[in-house]
Amino acid sequence: MTIEKATFGAGCFWGVEAAFAAIPGVTATAVGYEGGSLERPTYKDVCTDQTGHAEVVELDFDPAQVTFEQLLDAFFGLHDPTTLNRQGPDWGTQYRSAIFFHSPEQEALAKAKIEQLTAAGQFEPKRIVTKVEPALTFWRAEEYHQKYLEKRGLSSCHI
Repeated sequence: MTIEKATFGAGCFWGVEAAFAAIPGVTATAVGYEGGSLERPTYKDVCTDQTGHAEVVELDFDPAQVTFEQLLDAFFGLHDPTTLNRQGPDWGTQYRSAIFFHSPEQEALAKAKIEQLTAAGQFEPKRIVTKVEPALTFWRAEEYHQKYLEKRGLSSCHI
């Protein structure tokens, strides 16, 4: 079995992690921080909106069970990709809509999906503001954030 990685930022990572963890073929999830300049950021650091990191979910998936394109469909279905640096009541660059690609194929698929959704007018009159960025360093969030909703007996949050 070949396992691949995918990393998505779609606002607060708690609900995003729960949504991706429920997809058959996703074998592991972790919440953390990606795309910033500070080494080993903490939640407190990222909440200052000064580190450049996004709250993200990094997941492992079996491409024989779920494709990256199916994960993209889930990503675009579980948040509003037209709100710049905001999801629901949460605002700041750490809540930006972002796809951190792990391969040239993932980059091409992500950009093609944005073009497809734009051409279809799915979010008109707004436009998709999702950033497509290379995955560089994933900093795992503190343990109390991992599977946060599951640990509290919740199935969802405000996303």
